[in-house]
Amino acid sequence: MSEQLFFGIFIAIIFLILAFDLGVFHRHKHEVSFREALIWTIVWFGLSMGFYFFLRGYGHLLHNPESIDDLVSITTRYNQKLDVKGLSFEQALQRYRNLIALEYLTGYFIEYSLSADNLFVILLIFRNFGVRKKDYKTILIWGILGAVIMRFVFIFLGAGLIQRFHFLLYVFGVFLIYSGFKILLSKKEDENLTPEAHPLVQLVGRYLNVFPRNVKSLLIFRHKEHKKTYVTPLFVVLLVVEFSDVVFAVDSVPAIFSITLDPYIVFFSNIFAILGLRSLFFLLARVVDLFHYLTYGLGVLLIFIGFKLVFERYFDQMGIDARVSLAVVILILLVSIVASLVRGALISSRK
Repeated sequence: MSEQLFFGIFIAIIFLILAFDLGVFHRHKHEVSFREALIWTIVWFGLSMGFYFFLRGYGHLLHNPESIDDLVSITTRYNQKLDVKGLSFEQALQRYRNLIALEYLTGYFIEYSLSADNLFVILLIFRNFGVRKKDYKTILIWGILGAVIMRFVFIFLGAGLIQRFHFLLYVFGVFLIYSGFKILLSKKEDENLTPEAHPLVQLVGRYLNVFPRNVKSLLIFRHKEHKKTYVTPLFVVLLVVEFSDVVFAVDSVPAIFSITLDPYIVFFSNIFAILGLRSLFFLLARVVDLFHYLTYGLGVLLIFIGFKLVFERYFDQMGIDARVSLAVVILILLVSIVASLVRGALISSRK
């Protein structure tokens, strides 16, 4: 099996599941309940973990090495630390499968956790643009499809540049450290956004016909009387959400490159995390006030990943491999979530 065939089958299966999700279970527009969001969050998380076990058992099919020399060539190309000395080919393959499965899982948790911060931004956009709750799903569906396309471009373009210019990893690392400290040191900004002042809104209004109100939850429609094609305010909101995702990807994609330089593994972890965002959004929308310290935890996470990129050689010498990185990521998230819940319980007890 070639890389292109493996990748094509993966994309086909993902879109089949997504079409089943949207076409069978979410045909009618309605406000997504907490129970429905929880069920689909569990479903997407289960599928993500299922792919982890698939990689543990059949991950070698991705690059399909036919000998130990092929395997060494692949791991060298993607700067993966794999010791195959004294191993048979089958033993080396199993060690390789375990490695890429662990890289995928670590990348998935990094992307999923960083996504939470982006979801808070999207919720803020919805509130300030006055989007009706029953229209949340429409924006999120198209937003996720756009995010999949943008991730494909970001990841494979980034991987190609890194293989040519390895020093870019250090640039990414410094940027992530800066972003992390910026999160930790910045004061809480005013959460009131003025939609009319958003530069993207002004740009759309300059070049497109924006209808003054929403029309049946449509993004674009043809006005019979005016004989013009209009975009609705929902379309403008979608563009703002896509723009925020581009900004978010600048942080998240380099972060996963700290775990692996294999663009396919990076893409797989990104896609599974992104596809679970829609249901996760409706969960977080109900409990957004409970996670006060999550943003700070993400700041610490970015700093750790940044240092791992910049001081990769020293991290390797200290034995901080993909397994240790996964443990650190989970620990940071758990500490920030537990601290947030404790804070919420203390505030509640004082009332």
